[in-house]
Amino acid sequence: MAVDRVALGGRVADAAGLLAGYGLDALLGDPRRFHPVAGFGTLAQRLERRVYRDNRRAGAAYTLIAVGAPAALGVAAALATRGHPVSRFVVTAAATWTVLGGRTLRAEGRRMAGYLRGGDLPGARGRLNYLCGRDPAALDEAELARATVESVAENTSDAVVAPLWWGAVAGVPGLLAYRAANTLDAMVGHRSARYARFGTPAARLDDVLNLGPARLTALLTVAAAPQVRGRRAEALRVWRRDRADHPSPNAGQCESAMAGALGVRLGGRNVYFGRSETRPYLGDGPRPDFRHISRAAKLSGTVGLASVALAAAAAFARPRRRPRAVVGR
Repeated sequence: MAVDRVALGGRVADAAGLLAGYGLDALLGDPRRFHPVAGFGTLAQRLERRVYRDNRRAGAAYTLIAVGAPAALGVAAALATRGHPVSRFVVTAAATWTVLGGRTLRAEGRRMAGYLRGGDLPGARGRLNYLCGRDPAALDEAELARATVESVAENTSDAVVAPLWWGAVAGVPGLLAYRAANTLDAMVGHRSARYARFGTPAARLDDVLNLGPARLTALLTVAAAPQVRGRRAEALRVWRRDRADHPSPNAGQCESAMAGALGVRLGGRNVYFGRSETRPYLGDGPRPDFRHISRAAKLSGTVGLASVALAAAAAFARPRRRPRAVVGR
């Protein structure tokens, strides 16, 4: 019975911690100074300078160390707070707040909408790289709006749904390991001469960790389409038709659902610094404008609320480990 009470207390603390951490992110957003994720990025850069070799084996070692260390820290925190539900709640809430980025994502989207609403293209171009890595120099209003909507769609999964998913599955270790993997993907997982081989393990790990969350994000986006004057049937149709057309196994899930919910067409030619990609179109209808950015931000918030409710319920319902029966001495 004592073991059951400990397990129940842990599950309650995990569920409540996810809810509290989400609330802190919604209320406060990212810490302005000394952000732990920024600190992790600095340490990861130092590690990269030490272990970099132009091959996948070195990239795999780098990924293992950079993701394994935060995961081990999370395991230590979980073990230290086992049987102490208040401490476990505090640690889970703090970790959840640290890894989420929903408020900042929505704020950046609305800021971009404001620039475009006022016709301030230089301001919008100067702000775009807070959301994505495209070269904004030659982008017009429609392309800036498209880039923003696509980024809000993809990062609703990366910065909100996926961390909560892994927090529900694996508690604090899941929260920290996911954020580490996703940060590494942003740092070395993109295509470039330097990271073509070294960054592949980080990119593949991020793909695997997002397989479930991206699809949940798409389904929640479809369900929430009426919140932005969209139709669920249309969002579902576009998602089912276009989700596999994107080169990413996960981004296409989120972007196609968002395109269907907003009634716009995403995709096309993306120009990055030093390279360009031409992607299939997702959705039907006009190219997005500043009004669609505001709706995308609202939809992202609705998806986030639904995902934290599901995550808390899943954490509470997580199967408890039963003690093994002792057969003999």
